[in-house]
Amino acid sequence: MHDATRSVHHPAVNEEGYASLTVPTHRASTIVYPDAASFFARKHRGFDGYTYGLHGTPTHRTLEAQLTALHGGVRTVLVPSGQAAVTIVLLSVLLPGEKVLIPDQVYQPVRSFCEEYLKPRGIDYGVYDPLIGAGIADLIDDKVKLVWVESPGSNTMEVQDIPAIVKAAKAKGVLVGCDNTWATPLIFKPLAHGVDFACEALTKYVGGHSDLLLGSITVADLGLREQLKVTLRGLGVGVSPDEVQLALRGLETLALRLAHMGKVSEDFARRLARSPAVESVLHPALPSCPGHEFWKRDMGRSSGVFSIVLRPVPHALLEQALSALRVFAIGASWGGTRSLIAPLAPEGERTVVPWPHQGPSLRISIGLEDQEDLWNDLDALLIALEQPAAAKVA
Repeated sequence: MHDATRSVHHPAVNEEGYASLTVPTHRASTIVYPDAASFFARKHRGFDGYTYGLHGTPTHRTLEAQLTALHGGVRTVLVPSGQAAVTIVLLSVLLPGEKVLIPDQVYQPVRSFCEEYLKPRGIDYGVYDPLIGAGIADLIDDKVKLVWVESPGSNTMEVQDIPAIVKAAKAKGVLVGCDNTWATPLIFKPLAHGVDFACEALTKYVGGHSDLLLGSITVADLGLREQLKVTLRGLGVGVSPDEVQLALRGLETLALRLAHMGKVSEDFARRLARSPAVESVLHPALPSCPGHEFWKRDMGRSSGVFSIVLRPVPHALLEQALSALRVFAIGASWGGTRSLIAPLAPEGERTVVPWPHQGPSLRISIGLEDQEDLWNDLDALLIALEQPAAAKVA
């Protein structure tokens, strides 16, 4: 064998005694076969086998299996982002002439996808009050094939009565999909409540370090998994094993991070409710939060994300106060080690239930900084806004 050949062909090495706690990162495009017969029979390997790197490696299968176990499902499909998790479900189950129902507080890019992509291609959508509960039965006609829920709403925190919505949908033979990113399967397991698609932005809590983009869809029915995989293969969509490895790392500390962030977020929510600068605190753990009773019944624990509505203040003052923050960073997304604040504009995103507040809204994501440092930063923000806000109200 010549050196050029030896440079390409890897020698076999002895792996006896090698037992690592970490999952190997398998990077691959081409999958080779031991003989011609195996290659010709590759289609029989199915969606769980290995045929091409785009469709998964052992690294992918490990994360898929771990998420499936956490959700109590049968299979998980990995996609490039949380948004992709939602859109892949929509593309897999809806055909021209059919319709999906989405809640009024849904993640705005989902609404945009329905309006700008699905609707021009003959797939309709309807928007419903997120607190409609069993009343959604009145909106389900013969065109509706999927009901989408997002609970809590990732900006305005309404908690939906998912069991009631599922019961109404199933009575009419309609599928239900759920964006479960806020809760993760550690706080809420949608499949256990009859949901068909449990979707998450692994970018957030599972990744946990603001350094990856990834999503997942977990199902309790192999037929639904097949529909998802056919869509992904047709679109040529896959995910990097390096992103998957980061998610596997993040999963190992998820329970600890989530417990800490949830505890701090509940504490801060109660404190913020006492501030003269704050009109309303939107946190599922507070009785004043829309749908609190469903959070208490179905979840009972919190993650680190919630929102506040400030009393009206001049925009320039709000910008100045936010820019003065020293511990919180200003940015979208959430679920990482750094605490974040993001200004919201929910009043422009509603079409069914008008937004009742006049003041600006802020979404807060609790990270892993010292709790006292975080509160001092928030307190300084509130103090900067309190007197003008009080004067405005007076």
